[in-house]
Amino acid sequence: MAEPVAPPSPLGAWWLAIRPKTLTVSVAPLIVGHAVAWSQTGWLLWQPALVALLAALLIQIGTNLHNDVGDFERGTDTPDRLGPPRVTAMGWLPATAVRRAAWLAFALAFNFGIFLVYHGGWPIVAIGLASLLAGWAYTGGPWPLAYTPLGELFVVLFFGLAAVGGSYYLQTLSISPAALLAGAMLGLFAAAVITVNNYRDLETDARAGKRTLAVVVGRRATQWVYALELLLPLLLLPLLATLAGRGPWLALPLLVLLPALRLLQRFRREPAGPLFNELLASTARLQLVYALLLALAMVV
Repeated sequence: MAEPVAPPSPLGAWWLAIRPKTLTVSVAPLIVGHAVAWSQTGWLLWQPALVALLAALLIQIGTNLHNDVGDFERGTDTPDRLGPPRVTAMGWLPATAVRRAAWLAFALAFNFGIFLVYHGGWPIVAIGLASLLAGWAYTGGPWPLAYTPLGELFVVLFFGLAAVGGSYYLQTLSISPAALLAGAMLGLFAAAVITVNNYRDLETDARAGKRTLAVVVGRRATQWVYALELLLPLLLLPLLATLAGRGPWLALPLLVLLPALRLLQRFRREPAGPLFNELLASTARLQLVYALLLALAMVV
């Protein structure tokens, strides 16, 4: 059972509810998508870039809040939870307030999306509505994605392909194989964050009937999944260099190889428990560093 946690202030509770350490997962793919566009056009439209960033952050905040209250109502967040405390389950914020805040975040994202649709047209309508629906369906509805083995795939699609491809489209009103490949690479890193979370919670998720990929395939196979998610984006760099025409500059993201190997070693050796909370944050930071290096390689 987790140790007792002192209740935070109301403002602190809301800060915990939005899970700020995970928000870089929304920022990283947009950085890369705009960098790929810049490398191919030589310019950057700042207004749609900033609006897209705000919309992406709001969708993830809404998803995090909806996840907090959804897991509480489904009985997944129990006293023996190993992850960071969730504000609804701890009684720090009422479920109605957290749900209302989630819908407010989705509504604000929708409003920002109106400008993006005006700029980018119907493809942005499809991406935006699908992203909002997926944010709700991650832990909402009759078949929540987070309770199935499809959680990692969801992240690759929406925090990778859609985010990078969509931001590239906003700049160029077109799509390219380089942008889609870069999206898959960023999405794999984002999926690694979910894998850490699900590996840590495997036993408690299984008892709650939550059939994550880690629950379905077991710990040993999940270690290989995490290795694939961290290393495949590095192995795909030569192909991206060919598609984007950037040559040796795209070796720059290989600087994260050593930190990635250290994370893999920790993932395999440390017992699944509260220490994985720091591993999760480290994985999210690694994705951001990889994205910054990839973006730099695109624009120099």
